[in-house]
Amino acid sequence: MNLQRLNLQMMGKLAVVTAGMFAFGYGLVPLYKSICELTGINVLALGEQSIPGVKAQVAANTQVDLSRTITVEFDANSRGPWEFKPAQRSVQVHPGELTTVMYEFQNVQNRRMSAQAIPSYAPMQAQAHFQKVECFCFNQYTLEPGEKKTWPVVFVVDSKLSKDVKTITLSYTFFEVGSGTPPAPVASVKPAPVAGLGT
Repeated sequence: MNLQRLNLQMMGKLAVVTAGMFAFGYGLVPLYKSICELTGINVLALGEQSIPGVKAQVAANTQVDLSRTITVEFDANSRGPWEFKPAQRSVQVHPGELTTVMYEFQNVQNRRMSAQAIPSYAPMQAQAHFQKVECFCFNQYTLEPGEKKTWPVVFVVDSKLSKDVKTITLSYTFFEVGSGTPPAPVASVKPAPVAGLGT
């Protein structure tokens, strides 16, 4: 009897502790935001505040050089009977600005094909300042007969690019990979017999 009562008391204490832990966890988020706002530690919490009648301002990207505009032209060459082209021929960008351009590809052959693109740049000095974040040229792709694909090129032109450069041309050459390479020619001349070994 005494043991049963002790067990019930222990269960009651554990239930109170569990409820207290749940309440503490639930109240921790608003408590954390209040402490951060008071101390100014968490800048994100201050940025989430909404003041009536005041528009929230988005911080400007200071990496973008709005004083310069560069024309980026896109070119596509293919080594084989398939269609490959940029969705647009050129864009105007500011150095430091993230830009996305799409390329379209279609396998017009009646067989499966694996291909890859190789980029080139003009002028050559632009290559070091043309940073691709995402590009289909990093991988090989296999397309079924008649299959169409659209691939993005996401890039940033570095603001350290010479101010003399006003236009960059990004050119891709798309070529087939993994196709059967013809075997090396077989020698048609018989080797000369070695002396002393007979005929």
